[in-house]
Amino acid sequence: MTVRRTFILLILGITLWINALGNVPANAGLLTRSRENVISTKELRETLNAGLTGNFEKDTLMVIGALRETLALPDNDAQKSTAVTDARYKISAYASRYRADPEKSGLFSYTTMRTALNSLASYYNSTARRSVPDKVRDRVLVELARAETAIGQGR
Repeated sequence: MTVRRTFILLILGITLWINALGNVPANAGLLTRSRENVISTKELRETLNAGLTGNFEKDTLMVIGALRETLALPDNDAQKSTAVTDARYKISAYASRYRADPEKSGLFSYTTMRTALNSLASYYNSTARRSVPDKVRDRVLVELARAETAIGQGR
């Protein structure tokens, strides 16, 4: 009984401590000491959600636009790494938000988007940081156009 009681008190203490933190700034850099990298928990949550609102059509069109912009950048562009990081966040957030929703995951627009997202994610998440080949880029752009058309048709 003593071990159980200690465990319950420990869990209660951790819960109270987390609740007491509230909206204290969280460091997205995880354990860095630089004050300029400190962001609030609200900003961290918005970053992890990658700007997704929960409106499937709006989110899909926003992700399509962001991916097209990223694919259009040349490899030597200074903004390329930032755009790729943003695209990775959007791909992850989009997939995790709508994957578990049976109403959305059965739509043609969703399955077409997932095909494009999986193709891009394999290049953007690789450790070699290789660029997307022209053949894959062209196919992804076709898939994005198909998904955009399907969204317009409500499928």
